[in-house]
Parts: sequence; structure tokens; C-alpha cells
Amino acid sequence: MAFLTLGPGEGLHYEYDPPGDAGQSFVFVNALTGNTGMWQAEIGPALRALGYGTLAYNLRGQQDSPFSPDARLDDGLVAGDLVRLLDAVAPPRPILVGLSIGGLFAAQAWLRGAAAEGLVLINTLRRPGPRLDWINRGMARAARTGGLQLLMDLYLPLLVNEEKLTALRPTCLGEAPYEPLDPAHGHMNLLTWAAEADWDLSYERLDLPVLVMTGLQDRVFYEASALASLSARLPRARQITLDDAGHLIPLERPAETVRALLDFAKGL
Repeated sequence: MAFLTLGPGEGLHYEYDPPGDAGQSFVFVNALTGNTGMWQAEIGPALRALGYGTLAYNLRGQQDSPFSPDARLDDGLVAGDLVRLLDAVAPPRPILVGLSIGGLFAAQAWLRGAAAEGLVLINTLRRPGPRLDWINRGMARAARTGGLQLLMDLYLPLLVNEEKLTALRPTCLGEAPYEPLDPAHGHMNLLTWAAEADWDLSYERLDLPVLVMTGLQDRVFYEASALASLSARLPRARQITLDDAGHLIPLERPAETVRALLDFAKGL
């Protein structure tokens, strides 16, 4: 574990293992309320055992990545942090892997000049408009009202497959009253500014190999027409769809995620 200082009282917690014989490095970009544990539980160890490097980190505002109280943790700042992290660590032959809005951050970082051999977008592609705006602002409002527990109780049945939902059931739908998320908490800052994220991405400019991974059981963000139209704008994209996964593919189907990442890396 290491720490990149970004300013007084601000920085990024990261975990880097350089590549072995494979020579390539996977760089994992979290969703808004994620942490490195999603990648490091099964996916990171499996890739490292095959000679690949991994770089996992927590966004500013997530666990062990402090931020200034007046910081606006929006997509521009988060993408800029990723550029700075890649410049500082310099993992060889990086492949950026972003989950949900983490894919947007990764794409924005590449458009800002971050080095990458390839880009993996896991349930990232979504069409800006009234529906997406409603979802993003509704999630932030739910967190302000009842914290992350209310957010999970409301959205998990729509985000993950039933197998994972059954496994998560003991930690949800409890009897304890909901508690609002502290307005000063990093997750609240990230959720608030995510509602202002610029989803009108210049997809045509992403002229690098892109793997688009989609879980068809994602009943919040998945829209077939949006996926088709946005994927078609990517110059060098290939797609993988999983019938038995929802929004959190790395959590729901880690073995399938590893296989997809390996196939993509070998083809670069």
C-alpha cells in the first residue's frame, strides 16, 4: 500500500504490483462508493499470478484518500487525479479498467493524455438526459436522507443478480433506522457532484482498443438502444455481454471478468 500526496491533507491511497513476464498492467478505477477491495479480492491476485501488474486505488473522498473540505469531487477533478497517479507510478503498458462512472473517469483521463494500451468500460455507457439525471440526483438524495444503507436497500435488487443479492441479504434490510450520510463525507461529495458529470463524451476520439462489458441484469443503467448507439461511435470497440450479471460485474462474476481482461490484453 502507498500514498500519493496531491496537496495539503489530500491524496490517493493506492496498491501497485509491477508486472512480471506478461509486461502489461491493469489499472482499476472504482465506481463512486467502491474501494480497492472489489478488485483485490479475486481479480487482482488472479491476474498477478499470470504475470500481469495491477494498480488499484481509491478516489479522493473514498477510504484512506483524504480531500479538502471545500473540494468539489467532480468528474474533472477525479479524471485529473488519475492522470497524476499514472504519471507518478508509471505502470508499464497500462490497460485502464473502469466500473460504472469509473469508466467515464478513465476515458476522460485518456483524452487528457494519460497513457494506455487499452480501455475497458464495465457498464459505463449511458445516454445523458432526463432519466439519467433523475437517477443520479435521486441516489444523492437517498444518501442524504438515509445514508448508503438506504441506497443499497433501494437499488441493489435492480443492480445485481439474484445470486449476489442472496449473498448480500444478511447485511441489508435490517431493523436499525436509517441515518443520513454526513454532508462532509467523501461519498456524499462524490455522489453530489456525480449528478453534474459530463456524459456527453467524445467517443469518436477514443481511438484505442476498447472493451465494452455489459451485464444484462443491470435494471438501472442498461439501455439496449443507448449501448448500441454509443458503442458504434467507438472506433475500435468490441463487446462482451453477460446474461447472468448486473451492474457490478467484477463483484458478481470475478472469474468471467478475469477471462475477459486476459483475452483483451492478449489481443493488444
